[in-house]
Amino acid sequence: MPGTLRQVAELGYRSVETAGTHGRTAAEFRTVLDDLGLRATSGHADLDGGVDALIEDARALGNRQVVVPHAVFDTADGWRAFADELNEAGRKCRAAGLRFGYHNHDHEFAPVDGVLPYDVLRERTDRRFVHFELDLYWAVHAGQDVLALIDAERDRIRQLHVKDRALDGEMADPGTGTMDFPAIFAHARSAWEYIVEHDQPTDPLRTAGVGFDYLRAVRW
Repeated sequence: MPGTLRQVAELGYRSVETAGTHGRTAAEFRTVLDDLGLRATSGHADLDGGVDALIEDARALGNRQVVVPHAVFDTADGWRAFADELNEAGRKCRAAGLRFGYHNHDHEFAPVDGVLPYDVLRERTDRRFVHFELDLYWAVHAGQDVLALIDAERDRIRQLHVKDRALDGEMADPGTGTMDFPAIFAHARSAWEYIVEHDQPTDPLRTAGVGFDYLRAVRW
């Protein structure tokens, strides 16, 4: 892990989003980041261990944003109860000086009991406490118009996962696929962070490099 992060830093990155600490405590992971001149400005974390533990780890890592990366429920009531959990966690995070959000995949745009889970989350969560980290690939993959999604929740879409989509529907490195990122970014000017991502890269460090170079050069 330290060697991978060293190569990420050598590519030019100065901030990362964490997804676990890979067998280390949050404090130990932070030491590795500090040694390499990296900041974990955002982190993925679930609610299973409790909000207090989530906040403690986020502070140790230096996170400014904490994001729940995934949830699945087979009823609309399940999604409504989850939205209430997000509100409570968001209140606690805000009191601790952290921003709190939720990250989508594609299943949030498939109807459950006649409603879209994404709409349940939009309508039931409190915009003061819960923002959205919009995964652009998964939204497009689900058939959504991401410009319309951003327009509908302009002040709540604060982080973007920048992941491209090839002609065959597979994931692609940023800037190598079909997504019109300049148009998307122009709509999302209130976003705090643009995060390079690829769920299943064949060469992760190459993807990181391509994504860094693309975001550094793209204009909108």
